[in-house]
Amino acid sequence: MGLVFLLIIGTAAGFLATRVMRIDADVPTTVVIGIAGALIGGFLLRSLVVITSWLAGFVGAIPGAIVLIWLYKTYVVK
Repeated sequence: MGLVFLLIIGTAAGFLATRVMRIDADVPTTVVIGIAGALIGGFLLRSLVVITSWLAGFVGAIPGAIVLIWLYKTYVVK
């Protein structure tokens, strides 16, 4: 199922990409361009999501640490 899905998405992506870039390619070249683009794009998107989630966690950790320091200073250290 995954291979068939990749072929369908790759073919559609290759077709659209060759039209946007205005190149005249035969069907096998269009399919190969689309599949390679789908693989590269999928890898880049997954990498971006991982990096973004790591940065979001870091940004969220800063206010959390600030709140804990405030609580510590307010209720523990007198």
